[in-house]
Amino acid sequence: MKKKDVVFTIGLTILMGVIWAIGELIMGLWLAVIPSAHIFWFAIIVVITLGISVWHSLIEDGSDLEDPKRAKYERKVNKRRK
Repeated sequence: MKKKDVVFTIGLTILMGVIWAIGELIMGLWLAVIPSAHIFWFAIIVVITLGISVWHSLIEDGSDLEDPKRAKYERKVNKRRK
């Protein structure tokens, strides 16, 4: 797992935690809901978080397909030709 994947996962978790907490506050203070609504809200947040996380892990990142040393060499050669 790359550093940017870890940062994405931690950021997503924090964001979804904040969204969950805001939803709980709204349901607890302003909306009269049945007690099972809190469980459904939590389940929805978990499913969305897992879905986004899996989607992000499945998309193909092209940055690791290119060799950094080869890219540096190509930039240097192209710079000399101009």
